[in-house]
Amino acid sequence: MMGDLSSILLILVVLTGIVLLVDWWLLRPKRPKDTPQEQEPVLVSYSRSLFPILLIVLLVRSFLFEPFRIPSASMMPGLVDGDFIVVSKFSYGLRLPMIHTRILATGEPRRGDVIVFRSPEDPSVNLIKRLVGLPGDHIVVRANQLTINGRPMALTRGGIYRDGYGFSGSELGVEHLDDVEHTVMFAPQLLPVDFDGVVPAGHYFFMGDNRNDSRDSRFSAVGFVPEANLVGHAVRIWMNWQIPGWPRLGRIGMRIQ
Repeated sequence: MMGDLSSILLILVVLTGIVLLVDWWLLRPKRPKDTPQEQEPVLVSYSRSLFPILLIVLLVRSFLFEPFRIPSASMMPGLVDGDFIVVSKFSYGLRLPMIHTRILATGEPRRGDVIVFRSPEDPSVNLIKRLVGLPGDHIVVRANQLTINGRPMALTRGGIYRDGYGFSGSELGVEHLDDVEHTVMFAPQLLPVDFDGVVPAGHYFFMGDNRNDSRDSRFSAVGFVPEANLVGHAVRIWMNWQIPGWPRLGRIGMRIQ
């Protein structure tokens, strides 16, 4: 998931706001008082129309909800390529756009949450994974068995994935992370990736549900994710459309677990 539209929106809000401010302070006093808005300079007219719309969209995307598109298979079977999801931006704290500084704490990430975060390797790239390790946790992954602080996470294997996307025939399993139960996938054509490490303070450890096909915290390119890189909690699917193809209407409104 690429890009930072909130930064673009912020720039547009600032530019249109400056145009309106300059017009109010310098240009408007020089125009006849009975000049209709239709005769205002074109740039002023466009700014007057766009500024409130851009400001509302910026505030909603920055502090409430933001849409993202799933471009990969790393969170299968729960999320598939073509899912459009809604991310709650206020679940873990309100952050300023562009600089991403948290100005208000509204909650803490919980083990098992599905979270969008900015890649430590390239902050312009947004990733989505499941939160597995909290600060201070000792994480061990051996042959797809996850152990946290010496306690194996309950994993019941069973079932075969048959819905396509190149992973038909993959084994499924039900994993428990504290009180969160979710389905994971083990692609037979790919090898499991092991890991052993302790999550540093102020960082988190993430894994994809498609355990053998996920570039996550087990890899040095992602590694432990700083708290400042968290974007928000993925909560709902609002559309699925894998282009080329037709929308899958049955996925609309599904809760992300």
